[in-house]
Amino acid sequence: MQDILDQIVATVGASADRGKVADYIPQLACIDANQFAITVALADGRIFSAGDSQQLFSIQSISKAFTLTIALGKLGDAVWSRVGREPSGDPFNSIVQLEHEHGKPRNPFINAGAIAIADAILMGHQPKETLAEILQFVRFIAADDSISIDEKVARSEQSRGDRNASLAHFMASFGRLDNPVDCVLGTYFHHCSIAMNTQQLAKAGLFLVDNGRNPVSGTRVVSTQRARRINSLMLMCGHYDGSGEFAFRVGLPGKSGVGGGILAIAPGKASIAVWSPGLDDVGNSKLGTAALEKLVQHTGWSIFG
Repeated sequence: MQDILDQIVATVGASADRGKVADYIPQLACIDANQFAITVALADGRIFSAGDSQQLFSIQSISKAFTLTIALGKLGDAVWSRVGREPSGDPFNSIVQLEHEHGKPRNPFINAGAIAIADAILMGHQPKETLAEILQFVRFIAADDSISIDEKVARSEQSRGDRNASLAHFMASFGRLDNPVDCVLGTYFHHCSIAMNTQQLAKAGLFLVDNGRNPVSGTRVVSTQRARRINSLMLMCGHYDGSGEFAFRVGLPGKSGVGGGILAIAPGKASIAVWSPGLDDVGNSKLGTAALEKLVQHTGWSIFG
């Protein structure tokens, strides 16, 4: 495995065409696009890494897989009255679909859907309390209490958050939000600003490898059925309107973020985290996707055989 990862870093990581960093968030615009990391956390507890695997980065929308898990724990299937389960086919921050569908987001991974999920888990509490709960959960599944929120990134997102504010107010106009818009947005911006490295992120995904149970500690995080449903949503919707392309090329459930990270799950085998800040045209890590495609070719881990 180490040889495979070293080879991926040597080939994919050396590519000149690295995509473009997310320059619409000021704090992400200044990140060095030449960084690249990959970590594989195997179900037997072994962890292999190559590249800049100790470098912290903003996980952004990858956090939506974790907030969905929390929301399902709190509300169960009532979550699906708030968000759908279908791919959007539109950009992650599109407002067009919301109008047609009366303020109900198409899935929990587009921005509107994740804002609806943040609203669902607030339950009338202050954002600070809910963020502490989200952070506690991420630290628990990653077995790492050092994970924290990057306040600079959160402030940076809030300073450019007009589109997300528009989505939230639009949903509120349809009666879709239970909490004040500012509280919901504050929660959303901050959970997207959690900073992790690929080693921490790969470990955080392990519960989705083994039917909701962490295969290393033996701790059950969610039920088998819930883990399968989260994985299925990641496969269908985890890469916005590039989800079909990712399933076609990589063949694994995955969740991307505009910070350049991707968490991918090979059920029964491994949790994989990659990071390269340059994005493709639909907002997914360009080299990260290529690296996962290479890894699956080497290992045969695609869920499609």
